[in-house]
Amino acid sequence: MSRPTAISFADIKAPQRGTLVIVAEEGPKIGSAAKALDKKAGGTIARAMKVAQFKGKKGSVLDLLVPQGLTLARLLVVGTGALKDYSETDWLNLGGVIKSKLTGREGPKAQVIVEGAAAKSAIGAGDIANLALGAWLRGYSFDKYKTTSNNSADGNGATKDHLKKLVIQCKGASAARTAFKRAKAIGDGVDLARDLVNEPANVLGPVEFAKKLRLLSKIGVKVEVLGPKAMADQGMGALLSVGLGSRKPSQLVVMQWRGAGTKSRAKPVAIVGKGVCFDTGGISIKPAAGMGDMKGDMAGAACVAGLMQALATRKAKVNAVGIVGLTENMPDGNATRPGDVVTAMSGTTIEVLNTDAEGRMVLADALWYAQKRFKPQALVNLATLTGAIIVALGKEYAGLFSNNDELSQRLKKAGEVTGEKLWRLPLGAKYDKLIESKVADIQNIGGRMGGSITAAQFLQRFVNEDMAWAHLDIAGTAMDAPKTETNQSWGSGFGVRLLDRLIADNYEG
Repeated sequence: MSRPTAISFADIKAPQRGTLVIVAEEGPKIGSAAKALDKKAGGTIARAMKVAQFKGKKGSVLDLLVPQGLTLARLLVVGTGALKDYSETDWLNLGGVIKSKLTGREGPKAQVIVEGAAAKSAIGAGDIANLALGAWLRGYSFDKYKTTSNNSADGNGATKDHLKKLVIQCKGASAARTAFKRAKAIGDGVDLARDLVNEPANVLGPVEFAKKLRLLSKIGVKVEVLGPKAMADQGMGALLSVGLGSRKPSQLVVMQWRGAGTKSRAKPVAIVGKGVCFDTGGISIKPAAGMGDMKGDMAGAACVAGLMQALATRKAKVNAVGIVGLTENMPDGNATRPGDVVTAMSGTTIEVLNTDAEGRMVLADALWYAQKRFKPQALVNLATLTGAIIVALGKEYAGLFSNNDELSQRLKKAGEVTGEKLWRLPLGAKYDKLIESKVADIQNIGGRMGGSITAAQFLQRFVNEDMAWAHLDIAGTAMDAPKTETNQSWGSGFGVRLLDRLIADNYEG
C-alpha cells in the first residue's frame, strides 16, 4: 500500500524552489501571494492564463513553463470556480485534483498556495483540512504485491515514492493542522477499509481478518473473537451454514469503543458488517467470469473495521459497537445444499433455496446478536448484498432500506455532506410475502423481481420492531466503483466517512 506523500501546513510565503501550485477562482482571479509572485515574474503568469484562455473553472489545470525570474522547477495553476459556493466534497475533490497532477518527478517536495481572491471567498481551517484529506485519499494505491520498481502510485502514471512531501500554505496554518488531525484519522480508516477489500482471499481469510482486527486493541478498542464453537453455542446456525464448505473456520468479531466514558450508560450505536472473505456462491456456484472480484464481498466488514479505527483514533465521544461476521462460501461435500433448512440464532427457521444468497444469512445472526447483547440505540448494517442494487441504482448511490424515518434522514444527510450518497428504497408487507417458505418460516430468496428489496425484507425479520435500523446495500459502491478525484482504488473504502459523519452529527456527546 503506497502512502508516499506526507502532508504539512505552513503560513503563506511563496516558495523559491520545487513545484508550486496556486489556485485561481473563476475569472480567473488569484490571491495576493500569487499576484506578488506574478509581479516578480513580470506578469508572465497572468499573460499565460490569458493566452491559454484559462478561466479558473472548477477542475481546470494550467501547467506553465516556469517564467523567467522564478527559480521553481514547475508551476501549476488549478481552477476552483467560486470558492464561496464550495461544499465539503468540493474541497475534497480539489485536493484530489491537485494531488493527481503532482508526479514528483521535478523534486521530492511540492507546495500549494490556497487563498481566496476576495473576502467573500473566506477559507476556514476545516476547508483546508478537507482539501488535504482529498489529496491524502487520492495518494492511496494498493501495490503490495508489485515487484517492479516503476509501478504507478496514484493511478495517474506517477512513479511511486518520488513526491515525499506536500506543503499546504494557507492563512491559519496552525488551525488547519489541528483540523487535519481529525480528518486524517478518518482518512486512515478509509485506507484500512481499502486495504482489506483489496487483499486477495488467499491472504485474508476469516481467521486472518480477525487477527487484523485484534490489532485495534492497541488504540483502545476492545476486541473479542468468537470461533465456530462459541457461535454454535449461541445458536448461530444461519451464519455457520455459509462456511460449512470451507476449510477456513468462520469467525464473529465484536469491537467495542467506549468513548462516552467508562461510567457512561449511554446505549451504543451498533454497526454490523457482512464479511464473506470469498464468495464462490457455494453449491449454487457463480459463473467463472468476474468471480475473482468476490474477494471484495467482505467490504461491509472492512468498512466497520475502518470506522472503528477512525472513532478510536480521533477519540470520538460515543459508545459504539462494530460486529462483523467473517466466513468463506465454498462448495464442498460438507457445504450447505439448496433446499436445506437451518435455524438462526433468533429461532427462525430458514429454507436455503440458493446458497449464493449467503450474505443475508451472515447478517441475520450478527444483527440478532448485536441487539440481544448490546441493546443499541441505533443499528446499521452494511453489505455487498445484491447485484440487483447495481441494476437499480448503478454505482453512484448505495441502497438504503430502513424501518425508521429519522435514522434514514440522518443517513441521507450524512451521505450528501460526505459525497457517499444513498438512495432510499421501500420495505413493505407485500414484499415480505415473497420470502415465505413452504417448509420453514422463511426462505432466503424471493424470486427475480425486487431482489434488493426482498433481501432487505429478509434482514428485517431479524430486527426487533422497536429498533431503529437501516440496511445499506453497498455492492455497487464499495468495490470496482467508478474512479473519482479522491479514489483510484478498486476497493473504495465506501461507508467509513459516511458513518463517521452520522455518528459525529447525531450520537456524540
